[in-house]
Amino acid sequence: MNDKSYEKAVDTPPRVRFRGLLLTASSLSGLSFLLTINKSFLSWIRDWLRWCPTSTELLEHAETKMFTYLKKAPEVTFVPIDLDIQMEECKVRSLVANKNAEEIATPLVLLHGFASGIGLWILNIDNLSQDRPLYALDILGFGLSSRPTFSKDAELAENQFVESIELWRKKVGLKQFILLGHSMGGYLAAAYSIKYPDRIKHLVLADPWGFPTQDLSSRKIEIPLWAKAIAAMLRPFNPLAGLRAAGPWGPQLVQRFRPDILRKYETVVTDLSDVSNYIYHCNAQHPSGEAAFKAMSAPFGWANRPMIQRIFQIRQDIPITFIYGARSWIDSSIGLQTRAIRGNSYVDVKIIQGAGHHVYADKANEFNEMVCCICKKADKNEIQFVSPISSPVVSNAIMKPGEENKMILGKAS
Repeated sequence: MNDKSYEKAVDTPPRVRFRGLLLTASSLSGLSFLLTINKSFLSWIRDWLRWCPTSTELLEHAETKMFTYLKKAPEVTFVPIDLDIQMEECKVRSLVANKNAEEIATPLVLLHGFASGIGLWILNIDNLSQDRPLYALDILGFGLSSRPTFSKDAELAENQFVESIELWRKKVGLKQFILLGHSMGGYLAAAYSIKYPDRIKHLVLADPWGFPTQDLSSRKIEIPLWAKAIAAMLRPFNPLAGLRAAGPWGPQLVQRFRPDILRKYETVVTDLSDVSNYIYHCNAQHPSGEAAFKAMSAPFGWANRPMIQRIFQIRQDIPITFIYGARSWIDSSIGLQTRAIRGNSYVDVKIIQGAGHHVYADKANEFNEMVCCICKKADKNEIQFVSPISSPVVSNAIMKPGEENKMILGKAS
């Protein structure tokens, strides 16, 4: 130490040196406090950037809550499948009820609609599985199933869905079954039946989406400029992007804008927030299946590859039953057109009064009774094949006004 530094150290009063040490310690504590605050702040920013308050764990918890409303807890597992659309193994969320009845009755397999999952079948599972095994799966890209990246090509995306269902069937070990699909699930059920006819005992299409060809006359309607502008802006986005964009407010949006869906479950569910939470968590995560649905869809809800143009490819010995809600936006005349196209093949059309698009939930008791009747007749091979030309007999279904003049149905099942 030189003389000047020595003098400076000696001349510094103890009180000043203590104050310096205190300030230094205080500064270090303040820095530590700021670092702690920053960690919390960064964590908050990270959670906020994630935006949607959801996770697979929360979805699984919401699904579990839905199944507490069943009389008997079903067996729910993940079924691994090897699909070529990504390197890692995919998993399909799978439910089975009354599995031990497989030796005495034909299994029934349920495919849910768009933006849905196996939890929304709770009004049907108990009744439909009374005397037969019932299987339901989260279609790949939806619910708790894996969410891979699908092709943006409509045909390839459809085929990826179909192959995932077939791989699931192989792993589960089903040989032949009754396949029931609702809405988008009905579209995929028909596509599956075209490719794997040996597996289908009876095809049940509940208010199926994607069957009609686009109505060209709709283009003549004058659409306001503002509506065209909004449609153009929304075209790049997935159908439920708005739900995810709402972030923390998403769960409230489900309750506010779709109270009609929640009310369908009020006879069974004591806390309707369990339903809204399940719907939210099904759709707030990575929109894998949603993007695939968008690839298969044309503007304004039409299908890029309308099923009515391919319905003749379903093998003639596969019986088909359409079940429509009388108040649904889905065009029930497609069932009648299918009856005409398929000639001597069995096609029946049933319409449930008072039901809308969610026919399985709107009038659950009528729907369940109808499906159980179809299944029992399939067990006994009691389906009759009747030509609409030689035997113009009207179905037991209650038709909507004006439909009785469109076409004559085949004999009722």
